[in-house]
Amino acid sequence: MLMRTDPFRELDRLAQQLTGTSGTWSRPSAMAMDAYREGEEYVIAFDLPGVTKDAIDIDVERNMLTVKAERRPVTKADDVQMELSERPLGVFSRQLVLADTLDTERIDAHYDAGVLTLRIPIAERAKPRKISIGGESAHKQISG
Repeated sequence: MLMRTDPFRELDRLAQQLTGTSGTWSRPSAMAMDAYREGEEYVIAFDLPGVTKDAIDIDVERNMLTVKAERRPVTKADDVQMELSERPLGVFSRQLVLADTLDTERIDAHYDAGVLTLRIPIAERAKPRKISIGGESAHKQISG
């Protein structure tokens, strides 16, 4: 139902974890996701803990789905001294090529408890259907 667009995305994610760098708008970090079919829908769930709903951007152009989000630092008082900071900040993005069998006109997006869930209906033309067989055609004799 979808194709991965960047085979090195996981390698980039590991490198960013090891170096402690965060994503930027020109080079965003990857976000974890699950994708599965549930009945007549294709479901994609993205982990975005600590991201506000307003900081998420979802676009579909033709069959390319792009999800971008930004986790901003929490504003702290002047007398706060950071002891440990492990939660990544910055820009996160994921691009997926969706199959033609999905109805991209009717994508439903829901954000709850740090998880963005997209539900994409399976297109009617992609659903299995029964083909009826017509009756015998009448044979006409040509006289001459």
